[in-house]
This record gives sequence, C-alpha cells and structure tokens, in this order.
Amino acid sequence: MILESFRNIFKIADLRKRVLFTVMILGVERIGTHIVTPGIDTAVLAEGFRNLQGTLFGLYDLFAGGAFQKAAIFGLGIMPYISASIIIQLLGAVFPYFQKLQKEGDEGRKKIIQYTRYGTLVISAAQAAGVAFFLQSIQIADGRLAVPNPGIGFVILTMISMTSGTMLIMWLGEQIDDRGIGNGISLIIFIGIISRLPSAISQEFVQFSSGQRHLLEEFFLIALAFGIIYVVVLLTQGTRKIPVQYAKRVVGRKVYGGVNTHFPMKVNTAGVMPIIFAQALMFVPQTLLMFTPDNDFFITLQGWFSVDSWFYWIFYGLMIVFFTYFYTAIALNPVDVADNLKKQGGFIPGVRPGKKTSEFLDNILTRITLPASIFLAVIAIIPAMLAKWLGIPFSLAAFFGGTGLLIIVGVALDFLQQVESQLFERHYDGFMKSGAIKSRRG
Repeated sequence: MILESFRNIFKIADLRKRVLFTVMILGVERIGTHIVTPGIDTAVLAEGFRNLQGTLFGLYDLFAGGAFQKAAIFGLGIMPYISASIIIQLLGAVFPYFQKLQKEGDEGRKKIIQYTRYGTLVISAAQAAGVAFFLQSIQIADGRLAVPNPGIGFVILTMISMTSGTMLIMWLGEQIDDRGIGNGISLIIFIGIISRLPSAISQEFVQFSSGQRHLLEEFFLIALAFGIIYVVVLLTQGTRKIPVQYAKRVVGRKVYGGVNTHFPMKVNTAGVMPIIFAQALMFVPQTLLMFTPDNDFFITLQGWFSVDSWFYWIFYGLMIVFFTYFYTAIALNPVDVADNLKKQGGFIPGVRPGKKTSEFLDNILTRITLPASIFLAVIAIIPAMLAKWLGIPFSLAAFFGGTGLLIIVGVALDFLQQVESQLFERHYDGFMKSGAIKSRRG
C-alpha cells in the first residue's frame, strides 16, 4: 500500500516536480557539507574533535549535519539564519516599525525577509571569525596544528567561505519553500540529522557486540525512542476543537451559512521551532566563553553552560517554554481569528463575537500550550541526561531521545501532511487512509 502511495506521487506532474526538486536541493546541501575550508589539516582536525563530542560543539555539529567538525564551507549550518529570524521577530514585539511591517502583508513580509538576510550575513561573518580563531587553537598531542599556517589570511578566507556557505544554505531553503514541498529550513536540518543516523546505529551495534552495552539497556533505549515518537506524534497531531456556528444569510434566492463546524486549535502550534530557536541561542554563551581568560569565574560559567550541568538543563528548558509561547503567539493570533469569524458571520456558542471571542480563544491557547511546552522541554533535555547517567555518547543519545528525534519526527510529519494534502486534492490515496494525518480530514 505504501508503494502504491509513492506511485501516486509520481502520477501527479506538479507534485512529482516539487518532490524531485526538493530532493535535488537537499543533495546539493549535502555536497556542501563535504567541501572543506582551505588551509586546514583534516587529519589533525578529526583528532582534535574527538574530545569535543560531548560538548555543545558536538551538538552544534549535529544541527550542521556533520559539517562543523569537518570545517566545511557549510560548517555554520543554518543557525545564523535562525538567530537572525529570532532577532527580527523579537524586534517585531518591541519596535512599532517592525510591528507595522508584520501587518503589511506581502510587501511587509518581503522587507522582513530582506532584513533577516542582512542579519544572517552579519551573524555568519561574526561566527565564522570565531570559528577561524577556534580552528587555529586546535593542537593535538604531537604538536601538530589543525591550521598549519594561521594568521589573518586564514581568518579572512574562513569568513568568506563559511559566510558564503551559510548564505547559500539560506537560499537553498528559500528555493524549497517556493518551488519544492515542505519547510526548506526544517528539511535542511532534518536531512543533516538523518545523515548521521547510520553511523549512530553502527556505533551502538559495536558497543552492544563488544559487551559495553547490556541487552536491558538496549531495550530501554528502543522503548524510549518509540515512546518519544508516540508523544511527538500526539503533540503534533493533537487539536482542541472549538465549536463554531455560522448565521444564515439570504442572498437572492440562496441561503448561505447556518452550519455547525469547529475551529481546530493545535496543542503544539509552534512545532519544532522552539527547540531550534532555543538551541540557536544556547550556542551563544558557550561561543563567547571560548574567548574569555582562564580564571575561576569564567571556568565556573563554562561549567554552568556545559551540556551535562543542571543549570544548562533548567535554562534550556525555560528557553523552550518561552519560545513555545512566543512562536505560538506569532503563528496564531486570537484577535485575527476572532475578527475573521465575525466578518464571516461565525460565532462560538455562548461567547459574544469580537473581543470576548479573542479572550476566550487566547485563554484556551494559553492552557493547551503549557503542557506542550513542558513536554518539548523534557524531551529536548533527555539526550544530555542519557549521556550523563548512562554514559551514552551525546551524538548517539540525540537519536534515542531528544532534540534529534523530535526534529526528525516533527519535520517528517509536516512533510507527509503536505504530500497528503496534494494527493487528497487530486483524489489519490495517500499514506494514511485511516485519516491519522489531519490534513486528510480536510
């Protein structure tokens, strides 16, 4: 049955073009993760990065699809773009100019995108300079340097290479949004994480076969992975149905409205974006602390912001809760929903149209978002807990629970929903005949 659904995709010319275009763009992105920035001794670099797998740099490398530890031109990944998006959206909540742009429709959206691009360029250049200095500091036991010829020339070359790479990734993501299918930025992060899955599975198999991991621990990890997948699907697909009635309208000899329906309000409106946003900001203090002097105060701070510290877990979790509410407020505005219902002659039974309706919707949205945000925070912290308490390598723990698995499942569901919608509109059978994917209930 699944094979038949895949055949249906290629029977529709427009959908076939979109899927193949998306695959081609993701292939180009993967090629860029293997092109190393000039002036680096890759053997020394690989040796130096073995000691950083359990740190925040190892997690950054997970988001960059393995490009960071190779010092590839795509080594910064898409994080600078996400950081710029966060800054622009925060400015929209503070400055009237950006608030005005958000309400100007397509023209305002184009300007916001342009400002985001400028911000990405600046952040990428700054991060690339930091990476260049970091690469120059890598030295292994025999005295060899990862950068044989350090200096200002290498720094400038790295800035140009990695900044250009990030801008190209941003452009590739936009091309998927315009001409492909799915969310371009999310898919780029998704394919980067997935690309490391075979290596993680083989690493786990080696540990099990060598006796380093017991059978009970393997069952626990597998059960945990399936449990998190189940919770993520519930969070992604769960909705609160708000009953809506439309008043009858007589236009000529025709009667419009007079129907009872519902407004579906998602439990997790923000999707996986709070995780990505929070993680992007968590990289900032660790990066800045790299350039601080080696005294007790800064060493203590570095300990606080290490991935195995309680402070990091709590702070990271609070950031996820904050961004869940923040992104939900951007994605779904109760005032706009109430205004649209009023214009269309719709109302919620027992609630007055207008301000009372918006307050009613806002109250429900606030209540259902709280458990979703807490679940996201707990799931995101699980890899660090597994790494600390069970001794599982952090790069591997990310697949058996936490951020990596959350992004994989969330983005995959979103992609399938969009494909399902295209198939359903053209009266083809999709992947979920039972209707488990909400878009098929349309």
